[in-house]
Amino acid sequence: MFAIILPTWRKPALGAVMAILVLALTACQRPRSTQAPSTVDVVTLNLWHDKQDWPHRQDMIIAELKALAPDVIVLQEVLQDAALPNQAQVLASRLGYRYRFFSADAPQQARRYGNAILVKGAIEQSREVKLAPRDDYRNAGWVRTTAHGMPLNVYVTHLHYKPEGGAIRAEQIAGVLALIDETAGDAPSIIGGDFNTRSDTPELAPLRARFLEAYSEAHAGVDTNTPVHTTLNTHLGHPPIRIDHVFAQRKAFRVVDADIILDQSDAKGAWPSDHYGVRVRLARAVD
Repeated sequence: MFAIILPTWRKPALGAVMAILVLALTACQRPRSTQAPSTVDVVTLNLWHDKQDWPHRQDMIIAELKALAPDVIVLQEVLQDAALPNQAQVLASRLGYRYRFFSADAPQQARRYGNAILVKGAIEQSREVKLAPRDDYRNAGWVRTTAHGMPLNVYVTHLHYKPEGGAIRAEQIAGVLALIDETAGDAPSIIGGDFNTRSDTPELAPLRARFLEAYSEAHAGVDTNTPVHTTLNTHLGHPPIRIDHVFAQRKAFRVVDADIILDQSDAKGAWPSDHYGVRVRLARAVD
């Protein structure tokens, strides 16, 4: 409750009083979120499976993701085992998201390793494909959902890891693009994951031709492949390279901003993962 005290020597017009009341009530009802309804927030993160103290790392990841509240989360190095509940399932349950897990391992295996997509909205369709070569145990997954009233295709992948494996990654990118062509329809598409290479390498050229690399787009005029932009955790012995990316369909989205997340240790020196996460905010290109 609030009161408007008027001086006794001056009585404002009724219209002015009503205007003040409307402004006050509007301010009280204004939503706290700073995210516009027409934007989509996406996070990609390599979980580092169950290395080190996973329960503690899980709490650190949950705390930041709850604060960010992205519409879409794509995960890599997701593990489940006989004594380990599926990590994506646990994160989705704690965050209140829906999820799909994708693995090249047989469904009947107790230990399965792969990627996952978590979304706030309903999962309307999903699919996964194994990527060549089959002995590399790589895959790509797809979910169709709706974000802020917009149909949306979300894809996740994790490509070959060796620095000299550009030809293998190129073959895997061809497989990802084939999945997109078979499933996207008329809805716009977003791809996130651990690509195990910089975003400007030749093997990713077919992807860049159709999709914006969001982090670079958000930092125009800056060399985003310098060590300061690394997504590999150098504190855990990795080289300073940015290999985790989000790509957004050209002409369907524009990039509002992007940043590195989950890049701080806690007071005890624990890290959320051996990768940092990437958060991007995308807006519809027509807005």
